[in-house]
Amino acid sequence: MSRLTRSALAAAAIAAAGALALTSCSSGTQAGPASSGTVKTKTTLTYASGDAEPECLDPHVGGNYPQALVATQYLENLVSRDKDGKIIPWLASKWEVAEDGKTVTFTLKDGVKFTDGTALNWEAVKANVDHLQDPDTASSTGYLAFAKITSVTKGASELEAVVHLSAPDSALLESFAQTWNAIESPTALKRSQEENCAAPVGTGPFKVASWAKQDRVELVRNDAYTTAPADAATQSGQAALSAITWRFIPDSATRYAALQSGEVDVIDNPLPENIQAAGAEGSAIKDLNAPRPGASNRIELNSGQAPFNDHKVREAFIRSVDVNAGVESLFKGTAPRSGSALSSAEPLAVQSADAYPYDLEAAKKLLDEAGWTVGADGIREKDGKKLTVRFPVSTNQSAPAEQSLFTQLQAGAKAAGFDVQISLLDLSSWYGALGKNEYELVSAPYTKVGPDVLRILYHSSGIKPAPSGYFANHAQISDPELDKILDQASATVNDEAKRGELYKQAQEIIAKKQVILPIFDQQNHYLYRAGIEGLRALPTVNTPTFLDVKPIPAV
Repeated sequence: MSRLTRSALAAAAIAAAGALALTSCSSGTQAGPASSGTVKTKTTLTYASGDAEPECLDPHVGGNYPQALVATQYLENLVSRDKDGKIIPWLASKWEVAEDGKTVTFTLKDGVKFTDGTALNWEAVKANVDHLQDPDTASSTGYLAFAKITSVTKGASELEAVVHLSAPDSALLESFAQTWNAIESPTALKRSQEENCAAPVGTGPFKVASWAKQDRVELVRNDAYTTAPADAATQSGQAALSAITWRFIPDSATRYAALQSGEVDVIDNPLPENIQAAGAEGSAIKDLNAPRPGASNRIELNSGQAPFNDHKVREAFIRSVDVNAGVESLFKGTAPRSGSALSSAEPLAVQSADAYPYDLEAAKKLLDEAGWTVGADGIREKDGKKLTVRFPVSTNQSAPAEQSLFTQLQAGAKAAGFDVQISLLDLSSWYGALGKNEYELVSAPYTKVGPDVLRILYHSSGIKPAPSGYFANHAQISDPELDKILDQASATVNDEAKRGELYKQAQEIIAKKQVILPIFDQQNHYLYRAGIEGLRALPTVNTPTFLDVKPIPAV
């Protein structure tokens, strides 16, 4: 697997800049004030994503980050989260959790309508929960998050939605803040899934006008917008931007060249050297750093089958690879090393760097003790079988620098006697490999608001697939003690200190079992043209929101 040099990337960027023919800069321009003289501004913005184009624009279906990126612009949630992690009002003006934790009553904002004219009421909340729980929707993220909801009923008025639970769920409000559980028009949800995937209907500041697959989604302003989250700068009225063109440009160099030329205004998934350049003083490009919450980027070891069903072999692999050296050389200071199952964006993350040291000699000794002997080709053998571990990598979810890191780790593990077989797969094939259990190592990003992501990823119930076919416990941990702690944390709704202590204990067990190798936080950098004001990451799953963006300088 090759990696472009910095000079090659620069050359590709220059060539790509001349080849691009994007047209967003010419539309919606107007004269606007500047500190000296007059500068032309525009009210249209072009965003270029390097993430995989969603197969469906409705994040209820499946539930991945590329869906959340674009859906944040047209869908909204019952609640949001501020920069300090506090749950704040959004479509719901207030809520009340029952003493036993088994019902939560949401009071909805009055007079809210979806962009198709349907009113927001308790029935809309019920329709969305039902949609997420319907096996035919094939939800994974939302389905798992709402597993404890048994029903939604009417409260004291049409604007009160009472959510009933089979057991207390300390993460319920966090789940309702996630884009994958956004509230859509119940009228629109009655359409076919194909129709709803093409143009979901929400209450957001923008709405879907069209989708040209393999190219762009055109979003236009919702002129009747009234429902900003409590921490937005724009608390009344519509967005200043009139439209957003959402492009899909997979190649990093091409995407960055478009930003440099001004043909694109904001990009995601930049290369480390581009992030570095954006941070330089006087740069015409700025960096919005917004690490994703939930889990860290980590390699998970499949403890459900050989050879990683042996603790010594798992520990040997972890000690055989020099993650620190790889992260430092490839990410150029833009991705600090993680020693936790949780993202550092989560206040309850416990860093256990001592649990994941690099010690090649210790790795060799552990493999000796486990009965794996060195073969003629340097690969260990036992009972006639090679120490081969399969590592499927999603090219849609793994950035080039991360893929290069995996190649470095592959070489390091080989020095201990592991034959790590990396397969670069598209997203569908990657999901297929996981579903057929054809892996021993996997890097599977998982974004979720709050520490309950630990239950989703490491409770034994997570080995069972959701209706979509996706299962979250890729490490295939089945530990009664860990299950008990995660269940207790989930049920602790009125004692944050106790909840925090339980999640700390869970992280300690996960580190001790040597089933994951933390690498770094899920990287989330948005590069944008200097002069753009009001861009921020929504502090739920840190997707960009353009509600507060002012008219931007035209090129």
